[in-house]
Amino acid sequence: MALTRIGLAGLAVMGQNLALNIAEKGFPISVYNRTTSKVDETVQRAKLEGNLPLYGFHDPASFVNSIQKPRVVIMLVKAGAPVDQTIATLAAHLEQGDCIVDGGNEWYENTERREKVMEERGLLYLGMGVSGGEEGARHGPSMMPGGSLEAYQYIEDILLKVSAQVPDSGPCVTYIGKGGSGNFVKMVHNGIEYGDMQLIAEAYDVLKSVGKLTNGELQQVFAEWNKGELLSFLVEITADIFSIKDDQGEGYLVDKVLDKTGMKGTGKWTVQQAAELSVAAPTIEASLDSRFLSGLKDERVAASKIFQGDYSSGETVDKAQLIEDVRKALYASKICSYAQGMNIIKAKSTEKGWGLNLGELARIWKGGCIIRASFLDRIKKAYDRNGELANLLIDPEFAQEIMDRQAAWRRVVCLAINNGVSTPGMSASLAYFDSYRRDRLPANLVQAQRDYFGAHTYERVDMPGSFHTEWYKIANSKI
Repeated sequence: MALTRIGLAGLAVMGQNLALNIAEKGFPISVYNRTTSKVDETVQRAKLEGNLPLYGFHDPASFVNSIQKPRVVIMLVKAGAPVDQTIATLAAHLEQGDCIVDGGNEWYENTERREKVMEERGLLYLGMGVSGGEEGARHGPSMMPGGSLEAYQYIEDILLKVSAQVPDSGPCVTYIGKGGSGNFVKMVHNGIEYGDMQLIAEAYDVLKSVGKLTNGELQQVFAEWNKGELLSFLVEITADIFSIKDDQGEGYLVDKVLDKTGMKGTGKWTVQQAAELSVAAPTIEASLDSRFLSGLKDERVAASKIFQGDYSSGETVDKAQLIEDVRKALYASKICSYAQGMNIIKAKSTEKGWGLNLGELARIWKGGCIIRASFLDRIKKAYDRNGELANLLIDPEFAQEIMDRQAAWRRVVCLAINNGVSTPGMSASLAYFDSYRRDRLPANLVQAQRDYFGAHTYERVDMPGSFHTEWYKIANSKI
């Protein structure tokens, strides 16, 4: 057998599908997995799916030695200790100049640590976010490689063909930047995804709980929305979900799904990073809190018995008007969620000196990934117009769109509150907008309080300098 072009270690769902994708694009690939049955399963799939040039190996030495030099091996294993174990297994057989690519959802600092260790051993290292799930991995994901530029150049030809292809903007991959930037960008992508999913769930809740729409009507609404400004993967699959009947009983499957949301940690990391960087991200934070609350199923069931009652406002709802208002509220809230995510990336890029191109990130998210949406083209153009844009909200086009939708947005949030339906994402987005658009906030009072109890000082609006007032003494001297 001739040497293969690349290797892939870790053949769970994502690894197996990415390996088949690479082989299908004409690049002979070697695959390895600690559990050898996974290797055999992948080889069999390659045969069934067109005799693809994929070759399986049961031991790491023969796997590594089957790859042409300089060798490149992509790992797709669970983040944390399994990554370090896999690196140790592979590195024992790699030679100077070879490269390891971590394609998992890894904490960016782990990637930077590993890159330094690999460099000391003469090996190159890339941390590469891969988005799009099983389907994306097989047919074209969005890929976010960061770390060694030399390592990226080894496999650029492969990634350009394997990634999702968007007709008007090209392959959904680019060299992100140095260090752990690829993993960091993928992490924030997932945080934005949390926000997106929460906002869609709230739109569904308002339409169902207040508007009394049936699953059939919801399917039609989301399918129609997917033809306009909300055109996206998540809106598309939401429409599909409402059409699926329960094959285990009566009614629709969505109504039988337990209301507890799982998570793997990237949303939490995004919120933690926002706090570390002092970047406001209330929509993403609200989506994370909503997942935490969803996990309290037993407590919520008990609380629902304590707080019984009709929370509906009793007002008549115009269904057609409600659908239009919710569409506008969802779009305006979505702008805020993406703005927050981009601000987190921008702040980290500044802190680390990564020099990330936000418009290019929007471009590679247009296809293959979970948050892919036509809306991302607008974000790219906004950053093309102004690479130093302080916030997406103030881009002239987005600013006008928010102004055109804010009346509907406010109506939806008020209607939800008056009917006892929680809309934490939409409410947080609206509060974010209302705070950002005001030239003066009540923070003056908070700072005065801090100075009162902790002598933290304050600045004044009418003269420069730092001031401290003996608030207690002055207030009590007047008694």
